[in-house]
Amino acid sequence: MFSARNDDITRVEAAHLPWQHLGSLLINRGLLTVEQVKQAFEEQRLTGRRLGEVAVGHGWVTGADLAKALADQFGVEYVDLSEVEPDRDAATLLQKELAFRYQALPIRFLANDLLLVAVADPTDVGRADDLRLALGHNVRLAVSEPNDLERAIKALYRTQIEVDEETGPDAEDAALEVAAERAEISEAAGETPAVKLVHTTLAQAIEDGASDIHFEPQERELIVRARIDGVTRAVATIPKQMQPAVVTRLKIMGRLDIAERRAPQDGRVSVRFGGEPLDLRVAVIPTTHGEQVVLRILHRAVSKPDLEQLGMTPRVRELFERAIRQPYGAVVVCGPTGSGKTTTLYTALHMLNDPGRVLMTIEDPVEYQIPGVNQIEISPKSGLTFARGLRTILRSDPDVLLVGEIRDEETARIAMQAGMTGHLVLTTLHAHNAAGSVARLKDMGIETGLLASSVNCVVAQRLARRLCTECREPYWPSDEELALLGLLEHKGKVFLHRAKGCGRCGGTGYRGRVALYEVMPVTREVRALLESGTDEIHQAAIREGMTTLHQDGVRLCIQGVSSLEEIHRVAGERR
Repeated sequence: MFSARNDDITRVEAAHLPWQHLGSLLINRGLLTVEQVKQAFEEQRLTGRRLGEVAVGHGWVTGADLAKALADQFGVEYVDLSEVEPDRDAATLLQKELAFRYQALPIRFLANDLLLVAVADPTDVGRADDLRLALGHNVRLAVSEPNDLERAIKALYRTQIEVDEETGPDAEDAALEVAAERAEISEAAGETPAVKLVHTTLAQAIEDGASDIHFEPQERELIVRARIDGVTRAVATIPKQMQPAVVTRLKIMGRLDIAERRAPQDGRVSVRFGGEPLDLRVAVIPTTHGEQVVLRILHRAVSKPDLEQLGMTPRVRELFERAIRQPYGAVVVCGPTGSGKTTTLYTALHMLNDPGRVLMTIEDPVEYQIPGVNQIEISPKSGLTFARGLRTILRSDPDVLLVGEIRDEETARIAMQAGMTGHLVLTTLHAHNAAGSVARLKDMGIETGLLASSVNCVVAQRLARRLCTECREPYWPSDEELALLGLLEHKGKVFLHRAKGCGRCGGTGYRGRVALYEVMPVTREVRALLESGTDEIHQAAIREGMTTLHQDGVRLCIQGVSSLEEIHRVAGERR
């Protein structure tokens, strides 16, 4: 069942195809069907994209599958850069600018003055001549998966740090002399050991897609952990004698008081990595073994994702769009910290952003800047709170208002009243599920009549890790696993996938994240139950067709996007 595309009919048809050799190779390897190749060539004709790009874009093949097929097509070697470490003496022969321009990386020296060079695209004939001139060696091309190649090139030119274990107070003194208004962390050569160490650690974590970096002091060492795809993992261990210098450097970057070591502090720093501007939120907390520093990574330059890219199904998109297209009312998005609530609301802002509307936000902090939207960052020290800022904003005649988070009764009341008096209000709330948001607002003291008049829709969401498509493995689930998914009656008909681990996913079995959604429109029946408990509202919404977080997770399991263990971790048991 797992190799249903490897049939004899497909292979025979492939042998008589008049198309490019690559299509035949992919069919004969059981990676594509004849129909998929026909569709790919039709898209190629219409869009100009290559067959391989179309196949990878549809998810029919992986980048590694395509690279191996290209290597066979051109009779060259395939190099798996997730497993192979390039020879540094060979790799550094190619200048950084040329490596990025040509997407090429020297791998190792061969006999007879030959140099093996990995490229993503072996079809460019002139590239070998350019590389030969640039390197001063004869070149033999090899093929690597494009993402692996890009990561390897970035890793090569990232700052390399040799940690001097005897470095102590001297490094701290040197670090104090470093100006940190803006830091270029990808180019730290020539700086002190502590600064180099901090910059290299940040560069590695950012490159790996971390959202947070934790510098955690222990009795004998400083542990560095990064939150990648929502799960923390250890990325470095720093000698204890380096801890004062490292913490001092981080505090300088965040413009914090380096002499204060007993009180919590918060700061912010702007940095650049690979030419991209980033903001780092710095939080310092005293612990028994020294000061812990946590950095939150905020990417300023963000794309404009649509609801489909966020992972919403057509039915969920329809309900959400209907709610945000209303001229007034409140749309509440709930979930724990780090569940993607802000991304969902920013996507809604992008959809609503046109010259005919006035859009304003009040946030803590402003995470992403959106052209055409008036964004305000609260500042409790200067008296600008959510409640006070909201009152001022409502006198500024906005059409759409985003409230970063409802934290108290005053903010909740103003936001709900704004939704009732002609404004569209988008906001977030910490609650376990959609029905729980209504109960939370009631607990804050908001009357059910105000809720019934103002709330259009409640969205609950979570972020689950995606299985790595390079190494995920299919299996037949046990009766117990099917029961957890509510699919016991489908025994023998449904297979799942589980994490395995490979070089491309750092051995975790997961790469990237996908959102689970639970969208509850506030219908007539739901409004009638606002005086009731959470369970009654939840069950009423299900009767009206609401897909729960767990049910959305089951869909992702069946599609092979995520695993049962991951869905259970983020969505809990079936309700």
